[in-house]
Amino acid sequence: MNLRQHLATVALCLAPAAAFAHSGHDHSGLLAGLAHPLGGLDHLLAMLAVGLWAAQQKGTARWALPLTFVISMLFGGLAGFDGLQVPGLESGIAASVLALGLLVAVAARLPMAVALSLTSMFALSHGVAHGLELPQMAEPISYALGFLAATAALHGIGYAVVRFLPLTAAPLVRLAGLGSAGAGLWLLAH
Repeated sequence: MNLRQHLATVALCLAPAAAFAHSGHDHSGLLAGLAHPLGGLDHLLAMLAVGLWAAQQKGTARWALPLTFVISMLFGGLAGFDGLQVPGLESGIAASVLALGLLVAVAARLPMAVALSLTSMFALSHGVAHGLELPQMAEPISYALGFLAATAALHGIGYAVVRFLPLTAAPLVRLAGLGSAGAGLWLLAH
């Protein structure tokens, strides 16, 4: 399977999720939770960028970055369920898209404590947003399981893209990071 076929397969897998981005499809919340990270450009790009960035790392950072994101996002989601209001939340999420895109673009290898702190901070903001957007009829636990599973899957897709591409494709990954950073700038401006 060539790169074009892989990308087409990923696009086809993600496309049906847009139909579930509106609440009311699943009273348990699982489908709403699965769809939420896929329904917004900001969440989608950030989740993929975490996977891309993790794959550019060495050693334990490869699994620690996505795991930290998922765990921190869960705590942010719980705070959002409780109604935590964070000033500038949308700007923070847009900034995370910009920053994660830049980290991928330069293939940054930061000290582990710094990388995990940044990842956690970004994930908390995304989690709060997910929690605040809990559909009225959804059950919080299944909704959380859904958005955590979708997030982990997006991290995995980003990771797989880098790990399974030939080494000569590294500039394409960096360009994807620049594209994400550009989208982050656009989101900040709007």
